[in-house]
Amino acid sequence: MTTAHDPQAPARAPATQRSMADLIRAAVSGWLGTALEFMDFQLYSLAAALVFSQLFFSGESAGMAVVLSMATYGVGYIARPLGAVFFGRLGDRIGRRKVLFYTIALMGAATTLIGVLPTYHQVGMLAPILLVTLRLLQGFGAGAEISGAGVMLAEYAPPHRRGFVASLVGLGTNCGTLFASAIWAILLGTLVESDVIAWGWRIPFIASAVVMVFAVWIRLNLKESPVFEEREDVVDGRALSREQILERATDRADTRTLEAMQRKPVKALVVSFFLRFGQAGNSGLIQTYLISFMTLTLTLQKGVSANVVIVSSLVGFITIPAIGWLGDRLGRRRMYIIVMSAALVVIVPAMLAIDSRDLVWVFVGYVVLHNVAVLSPASLENVSIPEIFGARNRYTMTAIIREIAAVIATGIGPVVAAAWVAAATGSAVPIMVMLVLYSLSALIVAVWAKDWTGRDLTDPRPAM
Repeated sequence: MTTAHDPQAPARAPATQRSMADLIRAAVSGWLGTALEFMDFQLYSLAAALVFSQLFFSGESAGMAVVLSMATYGVGYIARPLGAVFFGRLGDRIGRRKVLFYTIALMGAATTLIGVLPTYHQVGMLAPILLVTLRLLQGFGAGAEISGAGVMLAEYAPPHRRGFVASLVGLGTNCGTLFASAIWAILLGTLVESDVIAWGWRIPFIASAVVMVFAVWIRLNLKESPVFEEREDVVDGRALSREQILERATDRADTRTLEAMQRKPVKALVVSFFLRFGQAGNSGLIQTYLISFMTLTLTLQKGVSANVVIVSSLVGFITIPAIGWLGDRLGRRRMYIIVMSAALVVIVPAMLAIDSRDLVWVFVGYVVLHNVAVLSPASLENVSIPEIFGARNRYTMTAIIREIAAVIATGIGPVVAAAWVAAATGSAVPIMVMLVLYSLSALIVAVWAKDWTGRDLTDPRPAM
């Protein structure tokens, strides 16, 4: 007879063992896939801020062209929840490995094709239509990529190192951001502006195909998640239907499964949503809109915007694993409280430093703001949301929560910020207000939640 267990009980040793080589392969797979996703989106966000307003929306006024360019960035986030639902459910039904192969292939192909698009001057309105179409496909594939990578690493890693190992997903975001920013910095530093506009902007998108091919090859040789294989509702590599699960759990008196099937995870949904909402909102403003703000509103050279992201991303190679390591030792709930409190403290001074236009202070302000308010919670988030949800629908719920929160916070945030700053005649105050609201939302739910660190991931019930 199966007895009830605390959903926050410590993890037990899995029956299905994976070697250190398997763990390394899974870590590299998650790192590469997430690097490609964030490289794709950072390539686009930098292009949207620096050149796309001239290439695809040249028929509009300068201010409106920037707003429309930011809006196409947001379009990708509209498709992401659809991809999260489709691929997330598929991942819970047939396994993580196959779905992660599908997502990276779709996402990478769409990004590469952006590099061969015609411009507005060449084909008129067809150019922005094609751009939006590829952004939708890119978003559809990306909707379950980072969620799947986080789930896979959380389910692969030893419980006492889960935060550190899963932080490699965060390093992937950092590598992608760094690589994209480095390519743009090289282009802006070696080409005159007319060449960048004429053909140079295509190079980063086409070059991303190299990373995609390597990541696909790694995933073809990846073993399935041991937690997925151990799920009681998985038979011959495929999940049973709800009716079959209920019948089987009833026959076996499996109270854990029966409770999971009947329980509505309201608190788990609210907590995970606002943890993601806070981080995603900060990310959209700092990694997307703030680049445009520094270039157009503060009239800093375009190369400065790319270089400041590079420096901050390099610092992030220390920040991300350090926060993951601390989460394993101090608990992820406690680390969320520390990190988001620190974000609230640094927002105003960091933004004032950036607004000063002094290059040294611009760099200091951006690095501090980016590492505290974006990279630190991202390191915690990649393991926290998978840990919060139960084994049966972990991929689905993780992907849906991440992407719905991202649509609301990250997809809309840069557009609202661009319009609000324009109405406020270039003031940085609207950015500060939005960053405070985003950070406060994550802090409040972290205080409200019960700690979920290191729980048994084979448990079908949510942590709260």
